[in-house]
Amino acid sequence: MLADPRRRSADRAGEHLLHRHFTADELPRLRVQVEECAAWAGLSETRRGDFVLAVDEIANNAIEHAGGTGSLLLRRIGDELECRISDSGPGFSEDVIPRILPGLDGATSGRGLWLTQLVTDRLAISAGAVGAVVTLAMRLR
Repeated sequence: MLADPRRRSADRAGEHLLHRHFTADELPRLRVQVEECAAWAGLSETRRGDFVLAVDEIANNAIEHAGGTGSLLLRRIGDELECRISDSGPGFSEDVIPRILPGLDGATSGRGLWLTQLVTDRLAISAGAVGAVVTLAMRLR
């Protein structure tokens, strides 16, 4: 659900802008919602495009590799816009992120993670209660 700018939820963990579960059918609407929230939070247009692309790549990975669903939490924390995507798949670690563009090194996967690491200011992968949690962030200024 998209946060109403007049009634935002704020706590010590940041200002919640969007929190929702998603499936493959909902990815187009999710991209629109992420872009709207990023614009509202003040992320510049150029960086906003990169942010939406990175979120889309990670959300697609949750759909493709982790059972077809995921959960997204988008929030503003200080001078950062942070997105946390969790899934119920087998999990993975940062070791799977290719060091160079996938394909150049013979790898057939990992392009989305590689791209996300390239365009964001922060990327972290951790184990959730079940599955993986991928957190990516961009500075607003």
